[in-house]
Amino acid sequence: MTLANDSGIQATQAPQPRDPVTLVVRRRVRPGQQEAFESLVSGISATLAGWPGHLGTGVVRPVPGQSEYTLVVRFSDATHAASWEDSAQRADWLAQVTPLLDGETTLEQQPGLEFWFTPPGSPSLAQPRRWKMLVVTLLALYPTSLLLTLLIGPALAHLPLALRALVQAALVVSLMTYLIMPVATRAFRHWLRP
Repeated sequence: MTLANDSGIQATQAPQPRDPVTLVVRRRVRPGQQEAFESLVSGISATLAGWPGHLGTGVVRPVPGQSEYTLVVRFSDATHAASWEDSAQRADWLAQVTPLLDGETTLEQQPGLEFWFTPPGSPSLAQPRRWKMLVVTLLALYPTSLLLTLLIGPALAHLPLALRALVQAALVVSLMTYLIMPVATRAFRHWLRP
């Protein structure tokens, strides 16, 4: 479901409060305003880097002959995303960027684990090649799983195998979702999307 807020930005329905959130913002920049827009994007990225719950920011620049930029901003949950959307800093940035834009801005909120990689089927953001996602996931998952097995395996040895596997899986998935994969996708971002 698409919603429009008071600044004319269209947004999809809000995710659940505890889910990670990816904001995908698409803006067409007026001809000749790309340099000013790029400068503002650098400033907003620096502001976001210190924002509570911020997990990363990416910019997909337009292909030659096009003018649409896509900004991807990841937050740990809907509360932090809403805090950013309602902030005075964002309002100031919108006031500066609006004169540089041509047409309507769209904003999508994508909840859940999609922040590991760009969701399939996204019209403007190509998903990384599957083999690259596999490599990055394996590079992150193997040491995480091995380390947890070494650290907590002996403490769980008295539990039945099924329960021990469940506890370890829950810990691995939690670490991968909230800590390891956001760092890994940031570290490999240039390789994932050359």
